[in-house]
Amino acid sequence: MTYTLVDGSVSNNTNQKEIKVYGCCLRTLEESKTEQVENHCEENQFIPTEIGSIPQMTSEDALSVLQSAKRAWNGGMGIWPQLSLKSRIEAIEHFFEELSKTKREEIIRVLMWEIGKNRDDAEAEFDRTVLFVKQVIQAIRSPDNSELYGKWTVVGATNAFVRRAAIGIILCLGPFNYPINETYSTLIPALLMGNIVILKIPTVGGLAHFLTMEAFAKALPAGTIHFISGSGRETMPPLMKTGLIDGLAFIGGASAADSLIKDHPHPHRLKVFLQLEGKNMAIFLSDIFQDQNAAALDHALNEVVVGSLSFNGQRCTALKIIFVPREYSQLFLTKLRDKVEALKVGLPWERSGKSYSQITPLPNSQRIAYMKHLIQDAISKGASIVNANGGAIVGGPESTLMIPAVVFPVDDTMDLYSQEQFGPVVPVVPYDTIETAIQYGRDGSYGQQCSIFTSEKDSNDTADILDRFSSIFGKININSQCGRSPDILPFSGRRSSAMGVMSVTDALKEFSVPTVVSYKKDGLTELVMSKVEKRSQFLAKL
Repeated sequence: MTYTLVDGSVSNNTNQKEIKVYGCCLRTLEESKTEQVENHCEENQFIPTEIGSIPQMTSEDALSVLQSAKRAWNGGMGIWPQLSLKSRIEAIEHFFEELSKTKREEIIRVLMWEIGKNRDDAEAEFDRTVLFVKQVIQAIRSPDNSELYGKWTVVGATNAFVRRAAIGIILCLGPFNYPINETYSTLIPALLMGNIVILKIPTVGGLAHFLTMEAFAKALPAGTIHFISGSGRETMPPLMKTGLIDGLAFIGGASAADSLIKDHPHPHRLKVFLQLEGKNMAIFLSDIFQDQNAAALDHALNEVVVGSLSFNGQRCTALKIIFVPREYSQLFLTKLRDKVEALKVGLPWERSGKSYSQITPLPNSQRIAYMKHLIQDAISKGASIVNANGGAIVGGPESTLMIPAVVFPVDDTMDLYSQEQFGPVVPVVPYDTIETAIQYGRDGSYGQQCSIFTSEKDSNDTADILDRFSSIFGKININSQCGRSPDILPFSGRRSSAMGVMSVTDALKEFSVPTVVSYKKDGLTELVMSKVEKRSQFLAKL
């Protein structure tokens, strides 16, 4: 059955076409629900199983949704933007209470079935999203963020009240890999600031969003949030071309973002927030390979394995290329190979002992084809797969469960050197001088994060790299993998990796503008303002 959320109502529309959604290499849904299955993937043929369907809206459908959003915004005078900040916070809290109470378990299962996220990671995605929103609301209420919660100040003879207010209609496009967490990191701050949101549901990873519609409908005024699903190429350009979209929150590929922005007739007035690609690099300095640093090296290798292969490497913050000194490359590869081969490979709900599978199926066959291309291209130019069965597909011809591949030596002639793999392939580049790695960071297309692994002996080199990379990357990690958390810190990027800053406070600022109310001190105006404050929703205290 096809369901939609438009104008605050959840309804089925039998006139819309829909496409079937297949789980990533399920055997049966009933077996997946037992959650007690031991890891026995090599004995089974995995056949994709239908787990749902997604409506395929047309251009006309999308434009109709936009008109509903326009009515709800009403030039900034709609119900949601005119509510007090306190009332909006209460509505969002109500939404998450309803969602956590009625849909948490179902959303977790869908994340496992559709995109292959293991049970622990699926739970963590939902729970981290709830925590993120709680932190966002705490940030609004914090005395340290007066621009967010609103405060009167006196500047000379002027009394001024500053509080941030909405931009307008925000078009929000989230990714498949963290469909709830990454999407809500932009969507919820945009709503809290009073914007009207149109959510484009991803074709892959979209089913979880349909489980949120009833909670949205109960918690928010009609017209506050709208869903659009279907082909992005058919539904998104018509919206942008109207010029009615005031803000674009986009997490995905740069080419798609560029195309959408160009479709807007007034791009100078389009508020843009982008989280795009990355080719995050890890640099191992030679000192960490000394005998006395065995524990530090083991820690660094654990960070690399998790950093490059957590959720199969399908994270924008994943480590996607590793630089090691040539003289220590064989030692590094031996230790890395052993750790990668020890990873548990299976379906998201399968356990081996107390742990769920660490390597799970990719979402579709297109991702498998791309991984194979990158591996074969590297092999054809002199690289090899270091670990046993690296790149092999487990579970039959229709399976998308790939054993990770550690590829060495990778160089600048190979696609894997510059292209983001977004999958379970770990390229290792040997270097003779540290300038090779520094040049890669300096000249690359991306500038999200990097990791430097070292001991105290090379602290001078570490300081030098840090200084040189401070104008290149949004975050520099010392002896740890790349990552977005903790969410109170800015998450940014340079060049083709990002535009805008994500954190519990920065996200609110990305989707709002400061509004100032001021008056000169005199008896009459002060009397007027004392009455205005009692009636105004915008000036209302939290």
